Amino acid sequence: MNDSAPRLEVAIIEGIDKIPRAAWDALLAPGDSPFVEWDWLYAMEHSGSAARSTGWAPYHLVVREAPRKRIVAAAPLYLKTHSMGEFVFDHGWADAAERAGIRYFPKILVGVPFTPHTGRRFLTAPDVDRAGLINLLGLALTSICEDNKLSSVHVNFCEPDEAAALAPIGFMERLGYQYHWHNAGFATFDDYLNRLKHKRRTAVRHERAAMDEQGVHIRVVAGEQIPDRMFPEMYRIYCSTIEKLYWGRRYLTEEFFDLIRKSFKRNMVLIGAYAGRELIAGAINLAKANVMYGRYWGCFREVRFLHFNVCYYAGIEHSILSGIQRYEPGAGGEYKWLRGFDPALTRSIHYVSNPDLKRAVAGFLKRERHEVERWIVAGKERSQLKPPPPSDQESE
Repeated sequence: MNDSAPRLEVAIIEGIDKIPRAAWDALLAPGDSPFVEWDWLYAMEHSGSAARSTGWAPYHLVVREAPRKRIVAAAPLYLKTHSMGEFVFDHGWADAAERAGIRYFPKILVGVPFTPHTGRRFLTAPDVDRAGLINLLGLALTSICEDNKLSSVHVNFCEPDEAAALAPIGFMERLGYQYHWHNAGFATFDDYLNRLKHKRRTAVRHERAAMDEQGVHIRVVAGEQIPDRMFPEMYRIYCSTIEKLYWGRRYLTEEFFDLIRKSFKRNMVLIGAYAGRELIAGAINLAKANVMYGRYWGCFREVRFLHFNVCYYAGIEHSILSGIQRYEPGAGGEYKWLRGFDPALTRSIHYVSNPDLKRAVAGFLKRERHEVERWIVAGKERSQLKPPPPSDQESE
């Protein structure tokens, strides 16, 4: 044993506002998304969007070195009383538990509220043993689960190294997929079009031309160029979609959009569709570290092919012009695959305390995994993008 090694202490902190902003953000790596930044989590919690009253009680985990008290690791943690807003769907598990007389809620979620993006869920300082700290946090999570007689722990959209570190201590890996667009060195939108197969290329051109035919023009504004008056419009865009869905639930408040106006404008990309000067639709995106994340879409007028143009084609064109290398438009939708977004693997990892429920979940995950892996292979093999032409060196 190394007696000189610092002693590590795990603590539960109720609310991100009780953790120093600088201490949390010091754990971020250059490639981390904006959604794990202190400002984003603060906006979620302080606005009442992710709060106890909405079923997202924040109880973040931190690891401190003693006696210095420096925070060397952290994980965004929420005590959930439902499974909505997570995008890794476990409704069937909850139903099975209820039929078996097992209490499923509350449960523990390590992740980002309402945000289906893959990234680090266990933030660690750059000068520490990352695998060891993930293991320590994982053991803390299982202890919290067992000591409080909770049903389960769910770490959603995690990185491969996190899944690998947690599997030996009883967590079960779940695979899923999304559709991502990758910039293959495109200089113009036409470069992307030329990589599409003929049928899809013709369809995209037709759908783009439909905007001019219907008197709609699309404009992209990003970062500090976004006027403050657009943030109430973003809230209207968000609400417009929620209100059209019978299962929709409005989590984000108007105050949330005001808070990100103050602290997150640097990462925002707003794509708006206009008929004359009237905003008729929009897509709210964030960008960081050469990745753009599509978050919310809404429209106030039904226009043919409007969704595809605002959410996909304008986002692709902006990515090309801005040097963005990957565009993640969000969860679901195989219609994305038809437009050159290929399937990308996602992971989550789950700890289930009840042994009977754990066996049932393990069987489901095994069956589901085969289907996911099969589609990942097939989706890429049948990609709507033609293979890149051989380089001069390869053709020699």
